Amino acid sequence: MKLVIAYIRPESLPAVKQALFEREIFKISVTNALGCGQQKGYHETYRGADIEVTLLKKVRLEIAVNEDFVQPTIEAIIDGAKSGKIGDGKIFIQSLEECIRIRTGEKGKLAIG
Repeated sequence: MKLVIAYIRPESLPAVKQALFEREIFKISVTNALGCGQQKGYHETYRGADIEVTLLKKVRLEIAVNEDFVQPTIEAIIDGAKSGKIGDGKIFIQSLEECIRIRTGEKGKLAIG
């Protein structure tokens, strides 16, 4: 069992969701996030005041999958989020020790689905 965590641009979310659904990956958690990487933010003037924006809006996806779905999940995220420009995002993969479905008490691979 793995936990796939991805940070992507907010405008990429519909394309990533579509790519995941096409690969029959339906169980995802989505959270708004702020962050910066190579983009380093940007500089703008608002009402005559200089503002340096260093934290950019991102979307965090968390997807728990069984081993067979790790590679399709990664491919779907890349297919949906890749524009070829700085700021497309990052994908992190962590091992999951345990997963428990609260409703039924199922554990492990059965709980993930």
